[in-house]
Amino acid sequence: MASFNPKDISTGRLHGYLLSAVAPRPIAFASTVDADGKPNLSPFSFFNVFSANPPIMIFSPARRVRNNTIKHTLENVEATKEVVINVVNYDIVQQMSLSSTEYAKGVNEFEKAGLTMLESDIVKPFRVAESPVQFECKVNEIVHLGTEGGAGNLVICEVVKLHISDDVLDDKDVIVQEKLDLVARAGGSYYNRAKRGFFEIPKPISTLGIGVDAMPNEVKNSMVLTGNDLGMLGNVETLPEQTEIDEFVNNVSERYPNIKTMSHHEKHKIARNYLSYGDVDSAWKLLLS
Repeated sequence: MASFNPKDISTGRLHGYLLSAVAPRPIAFASTVDADGKPNLSPFSFFNVFSANPPIMIFSPARRVRNNTIKHTLENVEATKEVVINVVNYDIVQQMSLSSTEYAKGVNEFEKAGLTMLESDIVKPFRVAESPVQFECKVNEIVHLGTEGGAGNLVICEVVKLHISDDVLDDKDVIVQEKLDLVARAGGSYYNRAKRGFFEIPKPISTLGIGVDAMPNEVKNSMVLTGNDLGMLGNVETLPEQTEIDEFVNNVSERYPNIKTMSHHEKHKIARNYLSYGDVDSAWKLLLS
């Protein structure tokens, strides 16, 4: 058995061991606003529920390991003492992943991820309309665990109102776990779908993904592409050039002889197939042809 003293290995390596071994972890999809009311949305897997009376949840936006900076979420909860914790189900996992991209302060991750802002009843931060369960919370306390990269900041939240979609409740208003279809985080690029096991999502690119808001209208308003499809499509730095699109069309013209006259609906159905294999590049070239 390999044994390690935490002080003898790098923080990055220790971080990897902790995240891979303590898994799967529930995800707090945390919505906040800054002091000027600008919305922010980001996921955190250092998260759980710790009390029912009072109803207390804790999540931790840790200091970044690589450069010891803090996240906008932490700045916002320190300023406003409010947060909405949305749960993540499989239907929005790709959009959740895209929202974790480190966009500049003031950029609205709801728009980048193609998610809908829903006004809360008590707190100022918006809820994620697509999330099946949303917790409006007041922040009771923030406990700073250190000042170096990787140090956690425990945001202790009290639930002041919760919202549950009728779609995940039975006739006695009990949550049906299979309908909820939660997703949890593991190490590396691994996630866990509660009812089906592990799967992978490539981490957001180190550069900034274009986001759903920058897509052509016929793509982001598609009646075929799902939220997860849009999340994958939004995680590219740039769209393909026309020369690349033309080359792609020529290469697939034998398989799709009517590609130049296809309707958006037809293209979107084929693009979904490419996305099911993780081929985002081909999907974009088809959509833009």
